[in-house]
Amino acid sequence: MVVNDKYVLAYALKNAVEHKGKAVVGSVIAGLFNHGLKKQDIKKEISKIQKVLGQVNSMSLEEQKSEFKDYEKLIGHRHERQGLPELPDAKRGKVITRMAPSPSGPLHIGHILTIAPNFLYSEKYGGKFYLRIEDTNPENIYKPAYKMIEKESKWLTKGKAIIVLQSKRMNMYYKYAEKLINKNAAYVCDCDKEEFKKLILKKQACKCRRLPKAEQMKRWKKMLSKNDNENYKLGEAVLRFKSNLNHKNPAMRDFSLARINLTPHPLQKLKYRVWPLMNLAVSVDDIELKITHVIRGKEHKDNMIKQRMVYKALGKKGPWAGYIGRIHFKDIEVSCSKMKKGMEEGRYSGWDDPQLPTVISLKKQGYKPEAFLKFAEQRGISEVDKIISREDFFEILDNFNKSA
Repeated sequence: MVVNDKYVLAYALKNAVEHKGKAVVGSVIAGLFNHGLKKQDIKKEISKIQKVLGQVNSMSLEEQKSEFKDYEKLIGHRHERQGLPELPDAKRGKVITRMAPSPSGPLHIGHILTIAPNFLYSEKYGGKFYLRIEDTNPENIYKPAYKMIEKESKWLTKGKAIIVLQSKRMNMYYKYAEKLINKNAAYVCDCDKEEFKKLILKKQACKCRRLPKAEQMKRWKKMLSKNDNENYKLGEAVLRFKSNLNHKNPAMRDFSLARINLTPHPLQKLKYRVWPLMNLAVSVDDIELKITHVIRGKEHKDNMIKQRMVYKALGKKGPWAGYIGRIHFKDIEVSCSKMKKGMEEGRYSGWDDPQLPTVISLKKQGYKPEAFLKFAEQRGISEVDKIISREDFFEILDNFNKSA
């Protein structure tokens, strides 16, 4: 569909007036969706939109305001929302949020876009924000990332992020694992993985599920034991949550909570041999840290369903959860493993290479924390995925950085 030129000009003028004379293409496109623009037509219409933006941005702010008077009736002049929308069940001083990156590399733009709304909400209500480093998978840890993440998160949150390391909370996870066993909500399974999978798909219980609590606790101690003559070996046993075997989604049936992992941990070395998986560690931490609200990627919806099962088994409510869609950057690399490979191959000079979207690089280029916070604020809490080019993203970010 061809978009009427009048609407393009109207939204360009509106956006320019509301942003100190500088209209950006992303906001204009968002407005045009209300007037028939389809995602598949953006490529065809983009040159026209950019041409109009160029004309509008060459005007003075007073000229833009005067010109917009003739177009205001087409689209109205409702100002963009200031600040994030209210959270449900939020009380002043009682809102506690968190974001939990893995230390597989430094923070990058993907992390920022999740950290920002959680931090902003903690600020909005005078609460707390935890930056919780999820380092319970010894196989996926880049040791320098610990200090990098702490420094970068402090920069982004003006020193207010409270840093928590999961690997320092292992005894707490063990305590809760035993609580779940004692509540008959978890069991140790030593079945063959493939045989277990076949039973689960048929909605049938394995032999381990029916064993009494005393036997389950004995098995749990066997998982933890470092005595090679009496313990389970790698891959021989896992702790499972006892869920509804008739659940329509097979992934929700008796999912794993903890496993044996003998890989030396960068901080804990070989102190522990049983490591909690995400849905156990996250549930325990959210309970213990009294997390009230969480904004996370919508790909975690199934994980939240599992975590709510764990909360319920423990007699807890758990936090309110909001979800945001992914921003797919067409020409920006956000995979830490691919960034590392690029450095090894000499394509990048380091984590602060200007081609990379890492916090250390963006900070070095002169971007301020407020620019990212403003971007997140404008984006709001939406589950809609967005595709954006490097050029368009940095055009928007540059605009926020100038006014920061």
